[in-house]
Amino acid sequence: MSLDQRTAVIGVGYEGNDLDAFLRQLRSHGVSCLIDVRLTPISRKPGFSKRRLSESLTQQGIDYIHLPQLGNPKWNRLGFAGSAAELAEARTNYETHIASAEAVAALDEIALWAQKGRVALLCFEADERRCHRSVILELIRRHMSQVA
Repeated sequence: MSLDQRTAVIGVGYEGNDLDAFLRQLRSHGVSCLIDVRLTPISRKPGFSKRRLSESLTQQGIDYIHLPQLGNPKWNRLGFAGSAAELAEARTNYETHIASAEAVAALDEIALWAQKGRVALLCFEADERRCHRSVILELIRRHMSQVA
């Protein structure tokens, strides 16, 4: 989990966690809104598919939002697990992918939620450096610093 006090946005990966441990982690960081940036919010891991996760978060007083327009396309995922060069290429590909008006609007939505409270961006990968959410976090931090 990465933490940036300036933006009130953190990244979270549920890899290696069960649902209860994951929810405790969110509560300990004061998360008020979880934004799911998976392209398809389906998981083989119990409790992490969209409906069940949303229900569990609601019980904890945490809002759930799914922004599929910020999901990493399947064709680009292997690069995030590859060599340094493959990772750099995957990050560049992803940045290009989310340059659409829809994705920019989704980034604006994250920034708005971050003004209300602590926001967590969700994907599976535990190592944030190997996940597309790290790119989103960088973009949000730049956006928030320009607004401030």
